[in-house]
Amino acid sequence: MSEALPVIAILGGTGDLGTGLVRRWVQAGYQVIIGSRTVEKAQAAVDDVKAVMAERGQDSTNVSAAENLDAATAANIVAMTVPFAHQESTLNHVKPGLVGKILVDVTVPLVPPKVARVQLPEGGSAGQIAQNLLGEEVKVVSAFQNVAAWHLQGGHGLDCDVLVCGDDKDAREEVVKLVDAAGMKGYHAGSIANSAAVEAMTSLLIFINKKYKAHAGIKITGIPENAE
Repeated sequence: MSEALPVIAILGGTGDLGTGLVRRWVQAGYQVIIGSRTVEKAQAAVDDVKAVMAERGQDSTNVSAAENLDAATAANIVAMTVPFAHQESTLNHVKPGLVGKILVDVTVPLVPPKVARVQLPEGGSAGQIAQNLLGEEVKVVSAFQNVAAWHLQGGHGLDCDVLVCGDDKDAREEVVKLVDAAGMKGYHAGSIANSAAVEAMTSLLIFINKKYKAHAGIKITGIPENAE
């Protein structure tokens, strides 16, 4: 692994979305730590990732397991893929390990059983809630909500784009790099307040995918190829 690449932790990274990102970032040369509430659960996810990557002839040396706080502390950039119901408790637990770092919040405020209906929280969005809770010492960036885990789990290319929201431009740019490393195109989409629109789009996509029996994402059109 190149020394220039940051170490990434994925908290709650044992599900399909988390392990899909793990495999793609490991393939791109990043060291990735899967975090969970217990080391045992995280290690089980690591074992599954290694088995899948071995079947595909891919090197899985750079993936390891840790409890959530230990994972956050050891990483340079932290991503979180927990359900909305566990967002606040997870953030409070790992907050000491996030100081001075970028948190990539993938949380979507879905409200079962009507997950195909837009129901944004009182705080505006999950991304905004995270930023308010963590304060200025952590740069929260919202991303990856509109990517189907099915695509991330597949070994194929990804024909979808990712909208990246956050108050710090440099932090957004770091996450755009992670999007590119995962095989997609990332676009700056403004402040963390704009994450409300991106999170709401997830419910729309759930409805569309159910209706058309698909795994649809989003595509941004009309951007010049040389635009930055």
